[in-house]
Amino acid sequence: MHRTTRIKITELNPHLMCALCGGYFIDATTIVECLHSFCKTCIVRYLETNKYCPMCDVQVHKTRPLLSIRSDKTLQDIVYKLVPGLFKDEMKRRRDFYAAYPLTEVPNGSNEDRGEVLEQEKGALSDDEIVSLSIEFYEGVRDREEKKGPLENGDGDKEKQTGVRFLRCPAAMTVMHLAKFLRNKMDVPSKYKVEVLYEDEPLKEYYTLMDIAYIYPWRRNGPLPLKYRVQPACKRLTLPTAPTPSEGTNTSGASELGPPQLPTGAPRTACRHHPPPAGGAR
Repeated sequence: MHRTTRIKITELNPHLMCALCGGYFIDATTIVECLHSFCKTCIVRYLETNKYCPMCDVQVHKTRPLLSIRSDKTLQDIVYKLVPGLFKDEMKRRRDFYAAYPLTEVPNGSNEDRGEVLEQEKGALSDDEIVSLSIEFYEGVRDREEKKGPLENGDGDKEKQTGVRFLRCPAAMTVMHLAKFLRNKMDVPSKYKVEVLYEDEPLKEYYTLMDIAYIYPWRRNGPLPLKYRVQPACKRLTLPTAPTPSEGTNTSGASELGPPQLPTGAPRTACRHHPPPAGGAR
């Protein structure tokens, strides 16, 4: 079974920190020519007097270097998710700045630029945070299409659709623990396995609820929707044992396993490569 390995944030720092200011990326911006990334304010200020990348000296642009930089939202989201508290501190810093200078124009006018986005809306989680999730039986695509007709017409009883259960679990809880909980709760025999899914995709046993929140498009606007199904466990194949050859019976594998054992007292014949000693056999 796959085991998760914890990596210290210090081992990832070279990929998450700006070479100009020495801090974690804020508004990560990448140079198109060489793909080196920096904080937006750092690289804009640097390119006011320089036309070369501060890391590899590649020429950014001869006359207008700002045309060769792009905002890297994916990298910034990774930094926010890996560095605890960074997003929250940055939002507070922006709110304090615009509160102290109310007449300052916001660059893009977005809520994040003004620091008005909460950490929950960003989807960031911590290991000790409690996650609300819903768990229901996975019926498959065909069953959902068959039930869709009567339910849309109002003929179906909403209480009899599917048994949805709601749980509150730590974000560090793994899919394996959730599957064990379901197995014990429903008394599932050991010859069956319990599989947890997000929509129609099975989840790895070592995924945590935090991993699921980061991998899939769940934005904490409701319980984390999970499903489960019960399937027969794969049986381990056992190879049949070869029958023991009877005494004096030659088998096809005898040449590979060595000469057959002769009964006690039986005469031994001489091998053609090794003639018997003088005087005959004793």
